Amino acid sequence: MARSAALLAVVLGASALSGWIFGIEVLRRVPGGDAAMNANTALGLLALGISLFAVAHRSLTPWMTVVARAAGTLALLIGGFSAVEYATGASLGIDQLLFRDDTAAMASQLPGRVASNTAAALIAGGAAALCASTPRLPAWTSQVPGLAVLTLGMLRLYGFAYAVPELERFGAYKGMALNTGMALVLLGFAAFLARPERGPAGLLMNAGTTGALGRRLFATVLVVPPLLGGLVLAGEDARLFGGRLGTALLVCGHVAVFTTVIFATLVVGRRVELAHARAEWQVRQNELVQAFMDHTPAVVFIKDLDGRFLAVNTTFENILGLSRERVLGRRDRDVLPPGLAHQTRAAELAMLAEGAPTQREELIVLPGGPRDFLTSLFPLKTASGTPYAVCGVTTDITDRVAAQREVRRTNRRFLALLESAPDALLITDGRGVILMANAQVRKLFGRSPADLVGTPVVDLVPAPRRRAHSALLRAYLRQADRKPIVLDRGLYGLRGDGGEFPVEVSVSDLHAEEETQVFLTVRDITERRSVEAERAERYEEHRRIAYTLQHSLMGEPSALPHLPAAHRYLASVKDPGVGGDWFDIIPLDAHRTGVVVGDVMGRGLEAAAVMGQMRAASHALARTDVAPSRLMTGLDAFVADLADQLVTCVYLVVDQSTHEVTVCSAGHLPVIALPPEGPARTLRAPVGVPLGVNDPCGAVVPFRQATGPVPPGSTLALYTDGLVERPGTDIEAQIDTLARTLDSALKGVSADQRSLDQTADLLIKTLLPDPAAHDDDVTLLLIGLPLPKEGDARA
Repeated sequence: MARSAALLAVVLGASALSGWIFGIEVLRRVPGGDAAMNANTALGLLALGISLFAVAHRSLTPWMTVVARAAGTLALLIGGFSAVEYATGASLGIDQLLFRDDTAAMASQLPGRVASNTAAALIAGGAAALCASTPRLPAWTSQVPGLAVLTLGMLRLYGFAYAVPELERFGAYKGMALNTGMALVLLGFAAFLARPERGPAGLLMNAGTTGALGRRLFATVLVVPPLLGGLVLAGEDARLFGGRLGTALLVCGHVAVFTTVIFATLVVGRRVELAHARAEWQVRQNELVQAFMDHTPAVVFIKDLDGRFLAVNTTFENILGLSRERVLGRRDRDVLPPGLAHQTRAAELAMLAEGAPTQREELIVLPGGPRDFLTSLFPLKTASGTPYAVCGVTTDITDRVAAQREVRRTNRRFLALLESAPDALLITDGRGVILMANAQVRKLFGRSPADLVGTPVVDLVPAPRRRAHSALLRAYLRQADRKPIVLDRGLYGLRGDGGEFPVEVSVSDLHAEEETQVFLTVRDITERRSVEAERAERYEEHRRIAYTLQHSLMGEPSALPHLPAAHRYLASVKDPGVGGDWFDIIPLDAHRTGVVVGDVMGRGLEAAAVMGQMRAASHALARTDVAPSRLMTGLDAFVADLADQLVTCVYLVVDQSTHEVTVCSAGHLPVIALPPEGPARTLRAPVGVPLGVNDPCGAVVPFRQATGPVPPGSTLALYTDGLVERPGTDIEAQIDTLARTLDSALKGVSADQRSLDQTADLLIKTLLPDPAAHDDDVTLLLIGLPLPKEGDARA
């Protein structure tokens, strides 16, 4: 635009100069104008137009700079010399230097002299051209003088338009020609727009909203006020209204126009605000996207369709060792190694051609060594669906690839281990559907492993037993803390030919990734069942023999009508029905009865054999009616002759005539007495060492006895340690439990045979909650001392 305006000004100046050269009046004077453009003015306008035309060129070469400065200087000199002539009143001889001026109509006018306002315009225009040709100077140094030139030219045009001669000149000096005013307007525009990207012109000519708004306002200022003024003057000339009303109308018109301009400006400003807000939001979004990219451990980049980097994240910078400034705006070949750059670009072009996101794994050699990467490429599209950029996300999957290789190796080892197992191995899900089976399944069930995958595991069970087997599996999976278990009771498998066979199943589970897998190891135990059945038969036969031997050794105590008694004996479950406990009731005379309970340390047949000898020896000694302490001394000597034996024993003599009991204990548990009145209690008696502890050839610990009253109606309880001794319990607490149970069962009840039997059962149930699991033989003996009957000699 500046070059066009300057070129038009050159045309006007050259036309007027041609009119002087060729004597053509129409070229020197615009029709309707009262003054002609003199030769010096035409030359100055021509020089100024050439200078601004050169300055407005985008690439100002050195010779163009010289031309522009020379022409600008010429215009400045013409204007300057003319101004000096006006200021001093002297003639410097330049007015008619080129041509003799024959256009002077009045004597007051100076022939050939440039008008004073034209001289000022040439000075401002020359200064503007010189400043514009110097790039280091600010743009306003040329644009402000350009606006001055524009103003002077507009004043001449306004004077012509409104028929106001005062606007054509400064005071009484010579006036400006009309075509000169036109040329100055063009030159003012050219000077102002010579550097359109900088200074005030940059504000007006920028491509943004503010530039568009400024251009509209500038056009409004240049057009609307002169138009309104012309309309008011036309109305006054037509005598439609007077001067005052014309002024009021002019003011109202300006107010209306500028109000419209204000609201239009507000609309534009609001659009600018919204656009600015959207721009700020977009900038914020871009910042958020960049922050997201920078905090992403993967490599993220965005390129335009030509392969230039538009954005990268910090991971990209760290891996390549290049700063962001060295990457943005460059192509792949400028940043990446040649081979990788070619490979990357080819992948991007293939993705754009396909129009859909792609993924690929690749091995890239970096300065730190080769790494595995997974790259995802996808297009960024406009709202219309047209791609405008390519985004790539590259993730370092070296560790994952290594883990996958290790998983594959582990799977191969697992499969090898699975196939090398000697038993059939099945892996099912939580619903019992087979996921995997090894080769031994074919040998055991007669079915191919591949055929079993996807079928319920209960299909390998005989139909009548499937419900029970499924219930077992569900019960195992319902347990909160599942542990591996082995089941071999009542489990059967089904061969392909329909045959059934007993199996042992080891069950364990693995809970991974919210999925439960069950491992079943199945073994055919047909041969084992046969061996177990044969062994069980032999064991039962031996147990019958041992039971018969135990009862023959222990014998059956005498049943005395005047001394009711109840006894219980339970053999250890760990031994074949035999043990070292014994008891005996020995009548001594009509009023006295001996009672003995003993326990040979140990279990099994050896303990039973010693028990038989001890029972016979104690029975024989008691028959001699020796004192309890002497009986213990004799039994101690007997045990000393046996190798490595220890025996606990208690012997008491019940005298129903004196209502007394004499007790001697060899390391045995205390006897409990329940009187008819009062709570159950232990009999006070000295406790000696167990039989077999004393050295027959050295010093011995004597056995002592004690005698105490026992009123009629009392009950005596004798027992061995198998009844009250349990791992993790206090034996004293167990004895207390025995006493309390005895007290609650027989308090206020006569000690007859029936009540003693019921009490014996209650004591066994209370102290042995699970008799099938006890690991020691148990002996319990209850003796009742009945109340004397009237006329009874024992009374």
